[in-house]
Amino acid sequence: MSSILVLGGAGYIGSHTVYELIDAGENVVIVDNLLTGFREAVHPKAKFYEGDIRDRAFMDSVFKKEDIDGVIHFAASSQVGESMKDPLKYYSNNLCGTEVLLESMVAHNIDKIVFSSTAATYGEPESIPILETDRTLPTNCYGETKLSMEKMFKWTSKAHNLRFVSLRYFNACGAHPNGMIGEAHNPETHLIPLILQVPNNQRAYISVFGNDYDTKDGTCVRDYIHVNDLAQAHILAMMYLRNGGESNIFNLGNGVGFTVKEVIETARQVTGHAIPAKEEERRAGDPSTLIASSDKAKSILGWNPKYADLETIIDTAWKWHKGHPNGYQTV
Repeated sequence: MSSILVLGGAGYIGSHTVYELIDAGENVVIVDNLLTGFREAVHPKAKFYEGDIRDRAFMDSVFKKEDIDGVIHFAASSQVGESMKDPLKYYSNNLCGTEVLLESMVAHNIDKIVFSSTAATYGEPESIPILETDRTLPTNCYGETKLSMEKMFKWTSKAHNLRFVSLRYFNACGAHPNGMIGEAHNPETHLIPLILQVPNNQRAYISVFGNDYDTKDGTCVRDYIHVNDLAQAHILAMMYLRNGGESNIFNLGNGVGFTVKEVIETARQVTGHAIPAKEEERRAGDPSTLIASSDKAKSILGWNPKYADLETIIDTAWKWHKGHPNGYQTV
């Protein structure tokens, strides 16, 4: 039986996708260089190769040894702030890595790839909710490299026997309900894990940047998607390509959005902790509202998020962080 190759399968979203694939009866091969991924996040039933997608000989060896049916691509640097300070790292890892990957895929006649993209490809939205047809004008290097990767898939697919699906989304959050894997970033920049550091006695308070936005309570509105729902979308995209679907781009979101204050208040209810919040100045470049429309993914891929309510999302995250205050590190 052939396998699905998950690049970055030891990372946050990648590891959850591997768990869901294996639960669905798929054979899975993982490639990860463990720069930001964790060996402990690798599913015991997956075949694991430690290596870098920029290494052509390494990628060729994986495609030679394994019978790969399709690729799901999470292997990328993904910190917006870091991308602005070290853009060449992002071009090397994200763009050069993908170019080497595609060379190897073409050489070995691998014709299906699902790409974990980002809604940062849009930049400042012209309208809400964001549609797949909206203008793409990234405001940071991370979003720019992801958009460039999408263009690379597009032109490669026209020249070679290759079809791709690109999935654009904002804030992945939550953790696997089994409590075995979850979010572990260093440094942590995502709102929900930062909030949960307060009841975990790792932070005295949570900062709220700006309270005068044009939203219902003055704080920024963001789209949050449970990581297992994201995993399912990547799997459905692979099924779509297996069934002969043409190259396509889909947004993933809950279509509603929650304010920063709503997220904090829900975390208070879930954890039973007061979670003090401190209001601070706006951060430069923070749009007031970012919500993506998922209508296209729902109608074409049949995507139906199961963990759409904020309480469930935070509950799974809290279960993970409470049991793993230092992520995958045991000390």
